[in-house]
Amino acid sequence: MSDANMDRIRFQVMWDRLLSVVEEQAQTLVRTAFSTSAREAGDISAGVFDLKGQMLAQAVTGTPGHINSMARAVVHFLDVFPSETMNEGDVYITNDPWKGTGHLHDFTVVSPAFRNGKMVALFASTTHVVDIGGIGMSPDGKQVYHEGLFVPIMPLALKGEMNEWFLNMVRANVREPVQVEGDIYALAACNETGAARLFAMMDEYDLDDLDALGHHIIEQSRTAITAKINAMPQGSWTHSMRIDGMEAPIDFVANLSISNGQIHVDYTGSSGTSDYGINCPMCYTEAYTAFGVKCVVAPEIPNNAGTLDAITVSAPENTIMNAPHPCAVVARSTIGHMLPDVVFGCLHQAMPDVVPAEGTSNLWNLKLGAGHGITPRSDEEATAFMMMTFHSGGSGARPKQDGLSATPYPSGVRNVPVEISEAITPMVIWRKELRLDSGGPGAQRGGLGQVMEVTSRENAPFGMFASFERVHYPARGRDGAGPGEKGRLRLESGPELRNKGIQTIPAGDRLIVEMPGGGGYGDPMTRDPAAVADDVRLGLVSVAAAERDYGVVVSAAGEVDEAATAARRTA
Repeated sequence: MSDANMDRIRFQVMWDRLLSVVEEQAQTLVRTAFSTSAREAGDISAGVFDLKGQMLAQAVTGTPGHINSMARAVVHFLDVFPSETMNEGDVYITNDPWKGTGHLHDFTVVSPAFRNGKMVALFASTTHVVDIGGIGMSPDGKQVYHEGLFVPIMPLALKGEMNEWFLNMVRANVREPVQVEGDIYALAACNETGAARLFAMMDEYDLDDLDALGHHIIEQSRTAITAKINAMPQGSWTHSMRIDGMEAPIDFVANLSISNGQIHVDYTGSSGTSDYGINCPMCYTEAYTAFGVKCVVAPEIPNNAGTLDAITVSAPENTIMNAPHPCAVVARSTIGHMLPDVVFGCLHQAMPDVVPAEGTSNLWNLKLGAGHGITPRSDEEATAFMMMTFHSGGSGARPKQDGLSATPYPSGVRNVPVEISEAITPMVIWRKELRLDSGGPGAQRGGLGQVMEVTSRENAPFGMFASFERVHYPARGRDGAGPGEKGRLRLESGPELRNKGIQTIPAGDRLIVEMPGGGGYGDPMTRDPAAVADDVRLGLVSVAAAERDYGVVVSAAGEVDEAATAARRTA
């Protein structure tokens, strides 16, 4: 075997090893974090970077928004703290929405890795903390200053000594200081774990630096994704989508161009900024746009600087997906999570029968709290708390498969078990089940949403920080299919609730959350009647909806009435 082939094999082995290094980095963060967002939902990212701030490898554990925006964040740290000024034991931190991952609730921590007195890499990690002060996790604020503590890029530790002044500032500005401080320490710890595992790898393979390996990773990835893009249809396609917004509906317009090994997405023509906290910084727009593209174009190619550089994004300033400082941005996921659906609309024109239908996309996280200034005074003893628990509606149907029910795409976070939420708060989740008939009808059915019923076991009021989508404009079906069911928020006593903003659930009442379903794919009248009957027997589709939406008559025993079905479908 030639020396060149041996080098390629050796590089591939080390590349695989590097991926395991960052995965252990991520798992350390999950295992040591205090908040449910990291510990239970995996709302994190972890990665290793070269000395120029280029991402070489990322952990599979984590969310695209965190990973892809963090991939561009490290260069901002190097602008403030050049590598030649860093020392062993230094750790740096920020939650700057425009230089980090899009809102103040996300802390990004960067740590230089020194081996034998020489810096060989940078490790970075991100997690969403349960609270950052301000008005809470609600889009009611009108400037970023309303939304909590803004931490510019600064030292968390210098030469191994933690910045106690910074930690004191955090404790004084958040409602859950123990959880937030614990997560900050977990971020620093996971970077330290990544460095230790990297050093073991470098010892094993007798590496003095990562220069050659890093160059190989980036160039191989760039070559691979360029080939994938060049094999696609070349040209430009435009697609639009409307969502609920807050003070007014929001229109997305995307033009996707494919040429010369590059894909460019331009959002000219989209809605302007909102007066409220649903605006999206450009870094988060780039993150989810790139993710949507890569899911279709090259899902098997590892994510790093080489692949991300092949996907470029532009949007005029002061549009909803390129909001400048000091716009309120706490609920930037309202916009970011919708962008893959917009991108898919373009790609569907170029590559029919490849991309899924629209899904819920926006997470239906229950952000609940109580305490002075959040909820009205109560005669009953009430516990002050802040809670964020992750849940989702249905994803869109795929060309050859049904959509996934109660599955958070594109965020990738895990649903938080109700037992965890009940253990750390005074809340009781009385019901959590799939929502009947919520999946959009089609040859392939959209994924179902879910229904949750929540109250306080203290018979006290609690607040809901709402930032939900698909309440007014449902997820659309594709190629003749129907839309998913709209979302709905209400009290058990009857009143409807808004899909955005801080609201109070009165003492003794229950919050009922009905999450949206994903759109279907293809003509529902062509769906296999046996599959429809299976859905009825499983409690996913009602007997009435089976006949109305699919033309399938199902008996009380759950069997297809073939004669009645044939007559219904030809009527």
